[in-house]
Amino acid sequence: MRNIDLKKEKQKIINFIKTYFKDAGFSKGIIGLSGGVDSSLVAFLAVEALGKENVIGVLMPYKTSSKDSFDDGRLIAETLGIKYIIREITPIVDVYFNNYDPNADRLRKGNMKARARMCTLYDLAAKEHALVLGTSNKTELYLGYITQFGDAACALEPLGCFYKTEVWKLAKMMEVPENIIKKIPTADLWEGQTDEKEIGISYTDADEIIFALYEEKASIEELLSQGFTQEKIQHIISIVNTNRFKQSVPPNPETYTF
Repeated sequence: MRNIDLKKEKQKIINFIKTYFKDAGFSKGIIGLSGGVDSSLVAFLAVEALGKENVIGVLMPYKTSSKDSFDDGRLIAETLGIKYIIREITPIVDVYFNNYDPNADRLRKGNMKARARMCTLYDLAAKEHALVLGTSNKTELYLGYITQFGDAACALEPLGCFYKTEVWKLAKMMEVPENIIKKIPTADLWEGQTDEKEIGISYTDADEIIFALYEEKASIEELLSQGFTQEKIQHIISIVNTNRFKQSVPPNPETYTF
């Protein structure tokens, strides 16, 4: 895995946030606080870049959401001293499925929750004249472990240059609460859901394989020699290829190669 200067990278992200907001003519940023390490780290970085008076956190629980996620999201807001808003998304999601498709599977319901949260964020962003800060990391973006027009929708992705394992390191350096750094990653879209269980591989292995394959252009043989199994390597390649459509803006007839 690559060796990066965390202090230098932290300043790079802060400068990026400052410059982007200045160029766009905005001073306020809004973040969905899930209680996870990614959104927590973005909040910490945004406060340093914009000032705590210009950062707004939004907690958007669903009726089956983990209480710990809600409590940790509020902990981050209170630790940083930022304004936070609570918006329960249960009525938004349930009224749709109760009326139109009560037997919808959990994936469809999970996607609806992610999009309801983003609709909420963008509505509040309009009210507060703020930009929506994304919370996806480089690993999630490569794997397409995002919901199109859900958590993938944002004005900017401060962590888009950081792999998940690097997010943990930077979060520790910036003194994000230890319990948030160490908790099992989850999108909290249904009960018992975890990122690594859904992806089918640990973040540590995923980061190593993605970095080697797509950044260092290593061969499969080189990865095998490093101890990775053919199964894990092909699993990552398959996920990246399957979800590649999520990595770009919607094409049109002039931009798409037939």
